[in-house]
Amino acid sequence: MPDLLTRLFSATALVGASLILAVPGASAATDTGHAEMRCQAFYTPVRSIWVRTVGLDYDGKQLNAVSIDGVKVYSFQINGTRIFTALDNERIQIDTGTLQWSSDYRGAAQSQGRCEWVKR
Repeated sequence: MPDLLTRLFSATALVGASLILAVPGASAATDTGHAEMRCQAFYTPVRSIWVRTVGLDYDGKQLNAVSIDGVKVYSFQINGTRIFTALDNERIQIDTGTLQWSSDYRGAAQSQGRCEWVKR
């Protein structure tokens, strides 16, 4: 059992490190940091563009917190350079590698857009 836990935590650290390295200007040796992205999400079917702000708090080993429009999300998952989270019934996916935003609001509205780094 301890061997399984060690492998699990090692895999989680590697995924977190790959996400951190996708943040321009960040390195695994960085103690702590905060990065921000600005995403222009096009929402359908209402056909409107919303500017969304994504905040990422990290240390040298992992991503510690994610905030959307200044509100910290309760939980998030990482897969490579992609972050999966939810806020107010909106399921959100952010790809820090390709700088893409996509979301779904209970099937009633969807969004896709591009992002840019505003603070690293």
